Amino acid sequence: MKKHFPFEFIYQIFSLLIIIIVVHAAYVAVIRPNAEAELEQQAAQLKVDKDYVPKRSIYVLIRDYEQEACFILMFWSLFIMAYKGTNLFRERSLLDKDILYAKDGIKFLPQDTRELARQIQTLPEEEQKYLLPRALTIALHRFSSTENIQDVSSAAITVCESESERLDSELSIIRYITWAIPSIGFLGTVRGIGDALGQAHKAVEGDIAGVTESLGVAFNSTLIALCISIVLMFIVHQLQLLQERFILDTQNYCNNNLIRHLQVS
Repeated sequence: MKKHFPFEFIYQIFSLLIIIIVVHAAYVAVIRPNAEAELEQQAAQLKVDKDYVPKRSIYVLIRDYEQEACFILMFWSLFIMAYKGTNLFRERSLLDKDILYAKDGIKFLPQDTRELARQIQTLPEEEQKYLLPRALTIALHRFSSTENIQDVSSAAITVCESESERLDSELSIIRYITWAIPSIGFLGTVRGIGDALGQAHKAVEGDIAGVTESLGVAFNSTLIALCISIVLMFIVHQLQLLQERFILDTQNYCNNNLIRHLQVS
């Protein structure tokens, strides 16, 4: 049997490696140096003016390791969704073509199925693997063997439902990432609170700088993680909506361009 190269798996692995390298390089070269400089400037200003209120800096908000991990997962899920969205739009493009040349008033008899199947086989080999050609091919085979229009409709619906389940199952990795990002943020919260409690004795002595910095780590990691999760969940739901509409449009295509033209001799 011919083995298909697992391109999507390789794409996911290499995209993750590239994202890790790029994001970590950005943190090492830009984000953490700027965050440290900002914190040093704020500390110096506080020594001069006790009433000074430090301004929130984006570099300080995202400087910790938990935020870095959240951004890596965010970009990885976006790359995966971009890949799936691109494939989806490629398949949708077939819905704009009249593959069977089904004009109004024309009827297809069981003996016409072989010629109709040949029209599908004229498509490029890659496009023949898409949902619409597979659904039409199976429906034609069912009509040829049973000469029952209801069986044809059931066959097309079954293929579409199986594809819907497959598409939904492939979103599991993205759903896991959207769940993992807030969890990583809460890990940062636990770490920050733990560090703050470890420096409680300094706060009792009047030095609260370490405690406030640790609490900043706790709250910043949760804030960034939740914001990222909200954005990702919106995009995931939009992708899922596009997939569901694609399945419904494919069923409508089969009904309008094949099933309603069938006639039993």
